[in-house]
Amino acid sequence: MITQEDIRRARILVVDDQAVNIQLLDYLLTTTGYENVDNCSDPRQVADLHRANHYDLIILDLHMPGMDGFEVMEQLAPIEQGAWLPVLVVTAEPDKKLAALKAGARDFISKPFDTVEVLARIRNLLEVRLLHRESSEHGAQLEQTVRERTAELARFRGAMDATADAIFLIDAERMAMVDVSDGACRMLGFSREALLRIDPVALGLATREQLERLLADDGTPREHDVVETDLLRAGGQGAVPVEIGWQRLADGHGRMLIAVARDISERLQAQQRLKHLAHYDGLTGLPNRSLFFQNLRDAIELARDKHWRVAVLFISLDRFKMINDSLGPALGDELLRQFSTRLVRCVRLRDTVGRLGGDEFALILTMAREQQEAAQVANEVREALRAPFDLHGQHAALTASIGIAMYPDDATDPGTLVRYADTAMVRAREAGRDGYRFFTAGMNVQVLARLDLELALRGALEEGQFVLHYQPKMDLNTGRVSGVEALLRWNRPGFGLVYPAEFVPVMEETGLVVRVGEWIIDEACRQVAEWNAQGVRDLRVAVNVSSRQFVEGDLEKVVRAAIERHGVEPGLLELELTESALMSNAEQTIEVLASLKLLGIRIAIDDFGTGYSSLAYLKRFPIDKLKIDIAFVRDIITNPDDAAIAQAIISMAHSLHMLVIAEGVESRAQMAYLRRHRCDEIQGFHFSRSLPPAELAQMVQENRSQPDAPASDERNMQTLLVVDDDVNVLASLHRLFRRDNYRVLTASSPAEGFELLALHNVQVILCDQRMPVMSGTEFLSRVKEMYPDTIRIILSGYTEVGTVLESINRGAIYRFYTKPWDDDQLRDNVRLAFRHYWLQHGPYDDRKEPRTGPGPAPSER
Repeated sequence: MITQEDIRRARILVVDDQAVNIQLLDYLLTTTGYENVDNCSDPRQVADLHRANHYDLIILDLHMPGMDGFEVMEQLAPIEQGAWLPVLVVTAEPDKKLAALKAGARDFISKPFDTVEVLARIRNLLEVRLLHRESSEHGAQLEQTVRERTAELARFRGAMDATADAIFLIDAERMAMVDVSDGACRMLGFSREALLRIDPVALGLATREQLERLLADDGTPREHDVVETDLLRAGGQGAVPVEIGWQRLADGHGRMLIAVARDISERLQAQQRLKHLAHYDGLTGLPNRSLFFQNLRDAIELARDKHWRVAVLFISLDRFKMINDSLGPALGDELLRQFSTRLVRCVRLRDTVGRLGGDEFALILTMAREQQEAAQVANEVREALRAPFDLHGQHAALTASIGIAMYPDDATDPGTLVRYADTAMVRAREAGRDGYRFFTAGMNVQVLARLDLELALRGALEEGQFVLHYQPKMDLNTGRVSGVEALLRWNRPGFGLVYPAEFVPVMEETGLVVRVGEWIIDEACRQVAEWNAQGVRDLRVAVNVSSRQFVEGDLEKVVRAAIERHGVEPGLLELELTESALMSNAEQTIEVLASLKLLGIRIAIDDFGTGYSSLAYLKRFPIDKLKIDIAFVRDIITNPDDAAIAQAIISMAHSLHMLVIAEGVESRAQMAYLRRHRCDEIQGFHFSRSLPPAELAQMVQENRSQPDAPASDERNMQTLLVVDDDVNVLASLHRLFRRDNYRVLTASSPAEGFELLALHNVQVILCDQRMPVMSGTEFLSRVKEMYPDTIRIILSGYTEVGTVLESINRGAIYRFYTKPWDDDQLRDNVRLAFRHYWLQHGPYDDRKEPRTGPGPAPSER
């Protein structure tokens, strides 16, 4: 009988090349009562140590330098003379489990390990080892027991091998397999010898705790409940799902467990198929009503956490029963399958499509707070039905009525939400089919307003409700009106003048933009002829051409017909196209534009810089003008990035012999900045809003009647800009520097400073450091990017040495002076700053370009 004292005195060897692992296991064993624990960091010494000490258990690492754990077990095998090796493998490589067991290890623990599990396995292995040793000492008795046990097993072998099930006989005393059936070898792919060397726990038959419960001794044999588990397959080819029935037998020599394992792979696959059939529609493969509602519950739960919306679209096929009755159920089913395929293509991966029964389908859309996306998907479903269905040679056309309900607006539970969507679908069907309706009245008002707008637009062209207004463009070199842009307005009855942003997107979606675009070209040519008759001549009109009009319409034919009909010069018509329209079919675009150029039409790219045009294609297009988008003009005097983009567009266009116009110019400073950087034209509210034709003609005549007023050239005028939020400082510095005959500009904020820099040619800037919104160093850093030639000086009562020095090192600041200042010293320093500027850049050379205005004093040259 093995006692607790025997286990405590068992000899244990810990083998690991990592000192920390040895220390951890040594501490774990000694603190739990084990008295004879040795360790070894060199695996090559393990065999000799085992010969000398006959260890009851060797805790062995697999991955070690010099010799790995497999080689160690190979050296240990002859010492044990065929008996099982007292080895517990501990490694961080769980894929080596099967190989370790085949090599002779009795058990396997993965790193990182659970200390309770490790101690339990060590105790179990020691009990088996000590029992084995005790049995060896009573050799005759053991031999007799084995002979008797072998006789018993022989009686079972015939029955064991006759069944396809896997049968395992386990010696309860040694916790080891005694015999296995041929069925077990076939099922798991092991040879009988290999299978007998594997620990029952490692094979997956049961845990040690389960085996101990099965072996609970109550004096009578008994059968235990069937359990399901996975058994290890040879070659690391996964596992075999089985159900195991256990039986415990007792005889005069000890106790034995019989495990009968049956492969349940086919049953599990059948259960999976049944589960699929229970949740998916057999005809279309879509989620059925049960799974659809489960998915809807999950979507609502997620939307509640994320504050999202969920839209349910209830879709019913119009007149499907008539088609099904006419063509027969088989073709009706094929129609449903094809429709479900089209329906899946209308949604995103995260959305859910389901078939609720018959010809009724539903969608779950998860979205942000904008419900317009649900209407868009409804339209996509309607569009997907437009193409006829080919039913094995028979063609059928379908429409659908769609109802939409929203979470959390309409309901918060799946059942109510689907019911409301169904109700909305009935309303859509009652309204004439092939449409959709939202459940709530408020949503229906929005959708109906959209439909009403679409219907009103369809009649607007025939009823003459569209008019053109014209926004003038100014030539920055002369100040004259150089042309106009035709802008569409809708004089809708009962609503007044409607601006394009409210109706042009609807025109684009419905395709009306093609017909309306043709009308705009014709009306613009008619207006040019009328202006010519009134004496307003040489006024070029720019017309926007949408990408859809360019692709779907015959643009060349429309333009040619309008010019001939109204007898206008082709050079007075300019077409503005977006980058997306140009690039949709580049080769066709080049061909069409070349034909238009032969007519004498001028071509401009609208909103340049916001699309995706290729510069390689741009040089191939016959383009006359680039229009800088308002997005780059809006902050052009304060944002270095916008300014750099605008300058790059101007430079590139001029190098390609194109003119440049900037749109959205709303201030004198923006205009001055663009003029300084050689932009050719501007349009925007600073010059004029769009005007009706009569007002525009009057404005052009007044503009042309004004005498020429050449702009003064300030480039050689010595200009100092002082920026300080203290008005007293501004006044004091203004008085101080007026003595030196500088033109002194003052700004009480960085924003005002940017405006003055855009309006005037400034050589030297004197700026305070402490200002609200933006510090002086931040202001001058931006100025350096936009006006790199300026001389920039900080004048401040606050040192902030680190910030100032960093700005000086980056070149953003030329000098730094503190308040209060010495007047004479400050005047001398500013005079030196101007001298530095003129030495670097020199005065403006009027022999290269004409100039006006005073130059620097001789002493400052």
